[in-house]
Amino acid sequence: MAERTPLPSALFNSQIDALRDAGRLGPVLDLACGRGRRAVPAVRAGLPLIGVDRSAQFLSELRARAEALGEDIPVLQADLERECGLPFREEGFGAVLVFRYLHRPLCERISELLAPGGLLIYETFTEAQRQYAHGPKRPEFLLRADELPELFTSLEVTSYEEVQNAHPRPEAVARLIARKPRHPGPNGS
Repeated sequence: MAERTPLPSALFNSQIDALRDAGRLGPVLDLACGRGRRAVPAVRAGLPLIGVDRSAQFLSELRARAEALGEDIPVLQADLERECGLPFREEGFGAVLVFRYLHRPLCERISELLAPGGLLIYETFTEAQRQYAHGPKRPEFLLRADELPELFTSLEVTSYEEVQNAHPRPEAVARLIARKPRHPGPNGS
């Protein structure tokens, strides 16, 4: 682990209390968790968490980092872009975290994984990211303007913004906070 894992984003840090509340509904699922940029701080904050990533190396680094801090983080190696990528039961998670990752076909499944009242925190790149020298450039990895809320129509959006930040590196991201309704809608869904 020669490279230090970056700190979690301001969005994640601002939602720790909401994540603690959501953690009462079930564990937190950190999708495409990588080396633990959010997983380790979440577990250190007392959240039950499961990390999922397709990189065995990243998961190994995450486990080693957690162990060095006296923490245990259950992880699952899975390719999220395959049909069986998320072998979890519906409504099994109090919260789902998705940062710096986009695979549109997965969005409906993410909604299904949330328990009623569960919290989704999603932050990823928009098409405006193309103007910067780093980050994704391919359309399948970049959100169009106002697209993210449209990918989660079964959830209640509590906050949404598209921003361009200069610190620590320039980036253009969309940030969504949404909840799964606690009660079925009028059509039973």
